[in-house]
Amino acid sequence: MTTRTTRRRGASAQASKSARPASQPRSPASPPCSLPTLLQAVTSALEDMKAVNVKVLDVRGLTDIADTLIVASGTSDRHVRSIAEHVVGQAKRNGFRPLGAEGEQEGEWVLVDLQDVVVHVMLPRVREFYGLERLWDPGTALHDSAAGTVHAARHP
Repeated sequence: MTTRTTRRRGASAQASKSARPASQPRSPASPPCSLPTLLQAVTSALEDMKAVNVKVLDVRGLTDIADTLIVASGTSDRHVRSIAEHVVGQAKRNGFRPLGAEGEQEGEWVLVDLQDVVVHVMLPRVREFYGLERLWDPGTALHDSAAGTVHAARHP
């Protein structure tokens, strides 16, 4: 003789609906931790991989795309890729899901989007050419290191 247990379909569906109201869609990239935790994870990953000339910029008053921009350099294209991979891995281990990474194939400039933090890992020549620090840091003046003079930024 076999005993058959039946379950009401509506009860389990009702229980799962009560966990999160339908009016609040679940964000797939929302981290369970805070911005300081994410920043600590990223800077720790950069230190672990011996990233060069790490610069952390607070861009909250300048843009809505992120709160913090981190620019770092690697010594070779392989080093740049390794740094970016380690940043992604460290973020995941700390409960943050990266939205994406671009430039991993070439390895000259890899961008890692962690929602509130955007990490740029670049070769030094690429970093110097694009000058992201000058674009995003309002306190940075344009400096001509060869002549030792500071130039004011001119806007058309």
